[in-house]
Amino acid sequence: MAKKKEKAESKMKSKENAVGTPSKEKRIGARGRIFEGVVIRKFPKRVTIAFERMIYVKKYERYARYRTKLHARLPENMENEINMGDLIRVQECRPLSKIIHFIVTKKIKDVKEMKTKEKLGEEKKVGGQK
Repeated sequence: MAKKKEKAESKMKSKENAVGTPSKEKRIGARGRIFEGVVIRKFPKRVTIAFERMIYVKKYERYARYRTKLHARLPENMENEINMGDLIRVQECRPLSKIIHFIVTKKIKDVKEMKTKEKLGEEKKVGGQK
């Protein structure tokens, strides 16, 4: 009897940790690596994000800048709030299709917030050059 209760409680906890909408859609368990990137394309139920990373090239003793693109599942409850240019967080999950192996977990910054910060940074640079 106690074992059944423990199993039921563990199942409930695992459902709480899953990402996605609880109603019509199946919950998708997120696990593994986490990345943050900018939305470069938006499709129904899917987004493409891009982010840059620096890798040290031993031969030339310098760093190379590489750009990575990932496709991620966009849950129905987040479809309206995520737009092109937003900074979002994605987390690895089981393979959902041939190219989709990540799911959107959180929106970090809006496009407008990122643009205002860029403008402020440019103004500081211009002000420092005078």
